Amino acid sequence: MPLHYLYLICAVAAETIGTTALQASQQFTKFWPSVIVVIAYAVAFYLLSLTLKYMPVGVMYAIWSGLGIVLIALIGWLVFAQKLDLPAVFGMALIMAGIVIIQVFSKTAVH
Repeated sequence: MPLHYLYLICAVAAETIGTTALQASQQFTKFWPSVIVVIAYAVAFYLLSLTLKYMPVGVMYAIWSGLGIVLIALIGWLVFAQKLDLPAVFGMALIMAGIVIIQVFSKTAVH
């Protein structure tokens, strides 16, 4: 696996951790989850900056945000008991399809 994909996957993981901690921080009223938010987002953006050496910003951001949306929705459903209706699930399936299309067919995505 190319190094820039490893950076991107780790950036998605850090952003997912940060967003999960954001929910747990209860609007920054809980100290440790708030600290995790700041650190996780800092790590995510640093890793994104490394990814930008190899990928165009639009492609990188589409993959990062798309995967983040789907992962956070799953965590919200599993951990925080948030409901997902059929249109939400369908929309996220379209997001994942878009990421696959970019990776398989786009000449802009660096492989």
